[in-house]
Amino acid sequence: MAFDSLSSRLQMAMRRLTGKGKLTETDIDEMMREVRLSLLEADVNLKVIKTFINNVKEKAVGQKILSGLNPGQQVVKIVFDELKRVMGDESVGISYKINGLTVIMTVGLQGSGKTTAIGKMGAFIRKTEKKKVMFIAADIYRPAAIDQLKTIGKQLDIFVYDEGMNKAQTIVKNGLTYAKENQYDVVIIDTAGRLHIDEAMMQELVDVKEIAKPDEILLTVDAMTGQVAAQVAESFHNQLNTTGAIVTKLDGDTRGGAALSIREISQIPIKFASSGEKMDSFEAFHPERMASRILGMGDMLTLIETATQNIDEDEAMGMMEKMMSDNFNYNDLLKQFKMIKRMGSISKIMGFIPGMGKYKDQLSNVDDKQFDKMSVLIHSMTEEERKNPKLVESSSRRRQRISKGSGMQVSDLNRLIQALDQQKKLAKQMSGMSERDMKNIQRNPQSLMPQQKVKKGKGKNKGQFRF
Repeated sequence: MAFDSLSSRLQMAMRRLTGKGKLTETDIDEMMREVRLSLLEADVNLKVIKTFINNVKEKAVGQKILSGLNPGQQVVKIVFDELKRVMGDESVGISYKINGLTVIMTVGLQGSGKTTAIGKMGAFIRKTEKKKVMFIAADIYRPAAIDQLKTIGKQLDIFVYDEGMNKAQTIVKNGLTYAKENQYDVVIIDTAGRLHIDEAMMQELVDVKEIAKPDEILLTVDAMTGQVAAQVAESFHNQLNTTGAIVTKLDGDTRGGAALSIREISQIPIKFASSGEKMDSFEAFHPERMASRILGMGDMLTLIETATQNIDEDEAMGMMEKMMSDNFNYNDLLKQFKMIKRMGSISKIMGFIPGMGKYKDQLSNVDDKQFDKMSVLIHSMTEEERKNPKLVESSSRRRQRISKGSGMQVSDLNRLIQALDQQKKLAKQMSGMSERDMKNIQRNPQSLMPQQKVKKGKGKNKGQFRF
């Protein structure tokens, strides 16, 4: 995941300060060296690094910080604010027309993930804004670009206007006429990318811009290109006056320097972040939330929004009530798996929770296919067994039959039985919690995990412990 290395190093530098009652300039200098190395490793633009370091140091060496009650936490706040400022302070969305057709033109270099990002953005706009979306296939140079967009459109049930290998200017002009006649709300134009910026490419984009008169010109930027992305963004912006950027492939790189360089160098806001191949792995870019993730503070707002978008409130309330009762069964667990899968991967969801950043190595090993395996086990049960979990728990013969029928081991079924039991205990534990308890969990999420009992050995070597 992007920012992993940056996040680890910054958090380490911050932890060295938070435990100190008083900070000296030497402490600040040592931290700044770590921060500088972190940003260099993340391939952040050198000009951005210099400004970042100077701003943080200037605020951190003030008398107010040095004599503060908790100076370490105040320095963390300064770094957080500066990270937020570098990425743009406020979230900036799409400027939709109140009436009529909103036209979005996408530009970018070849390989930046532009066509995939268009599909994701179309699905995102339709879902969040409830608008009727259409694509125009005007990338006539890259082999199979039109076919790729049509495949994505078919997958999402979004109409793609194309005229094969006709001139891009003609395709766009006719496509916009078609969109207006058929009362579409939003049109997203896929333009040609190149391996590098050249005059012919830019002239074609300028011509398309003149014809389309777009409300938004969004540049797709590959996160893996690091600080080069800032230079590309600046070049596009100077010639096309781009209105925003989409940072793609945020899941495929540990550096993330692109996101920390674009705004400062090109002055265009990052509007969206895209990660993964799934069409729902697309979100509005919030600088404050991204800064919070980088510093390991979690991102509960995005988690809540993700849950709200994918899970019906009545459905969630009904599930919680069932979990806190003694009637929670395998049918309910199956429904819960489906609800969680609608929100995305487990590692992504857990990454939003404050304090879970320190467990990123374990989270990256979480296999989402485990849900599928457990679902197969549940489907191998009779309806009576699904409704009454005690039947399975108390009968070894049933457990052997179910595991054999699913093609798995009895040990796999035992883990499923434990998962059901833990869900019940967790729900009851959370139902009796106060606001103070919830704050403690934010600081230490591991406190929610079931604690293993330690048994003292007997006989020889009885001083040793075993679990």
